[in-house]
Amino acid sequence: MIVHGREQSDQRKSALTTGIALMIMTLAALFSYGFVHAKILSQGDTNAVLQHIITYNHLFKAEILGWIIILLCDIIVAWSCYVFLKPTNKNLALLGAWFRLVYSSLLGIAIINLIFVLLLTNGDEYLLSLTSNQLGAQVMLHLRAFDSIWSVGLIVFGAHLLILGILALRSDIVPRWIGILLLLASIGYILIHLSKLFFADDVEMRKILELVFTVPMTAGELGFGIWLLFRGGK
Repeated sequence: MIVHGREQSDQRKSALTTGIALMIMTLAALFSYGFVHAKILSQGDTNAVLQHIITYNHLFKAEILGWIIILLCDIIVAWSCYVFLKPTNKNLALLGAWFRLVYSSLLGIAIINLIFVLLLTNGDEYLLSLTSNQLGAQVMLHLRAFDSIWSVGLIVFGAHLLILGILALRSDIVPRWIGILLLLASIGYILIHLSKLFFADDVEMRKILELVFTVPMTAGELGFGIWLLFRGGK
């Protein structure tokens, strides 16, 4: 589908908006999940996790800020992707946007659990009134709730990428390899997080799925974002 004039200008603006938002999200995710959250989860037992969060409370606050930035960028991307892909198929583009907004809502609910952890570990009221075991149990409950709710959200996110992949393959302006990567990424997100939720004990299966789909999951949306930033709508 060839676009001209104002429609092409709108596509270029939406492509730039999407590309910039995706780059900001990538950096925020590397910090919040790849650095701070991964460090928390690697502590091992409940007491070590609790002490780590209390000791590095400023980093935990920064992690929450990073998640909020990701959430805001997700909402922006839902709108800008719709504008960019609307000329290909308006109804499918709208469905894809709704899937991303549903994912964003679930991410927002997940982030609330991190705020509960912050409240529990950031004030003398809870630190003095609860035993270490009680406090640690509540902190772990909210951390696990965050991971579980986010996993549900990432299944919905996989559905969003599926729509993006279909639209990319139907589009005359998006390279075919991006559409294929997005489809593979969507399958990866859905399978990995379904297995995480319903087959939590089958660690080996999840490791195999992550090994197979890590590259397309990383390169899919990131590659799309880089292409949008430099070539989208031109």
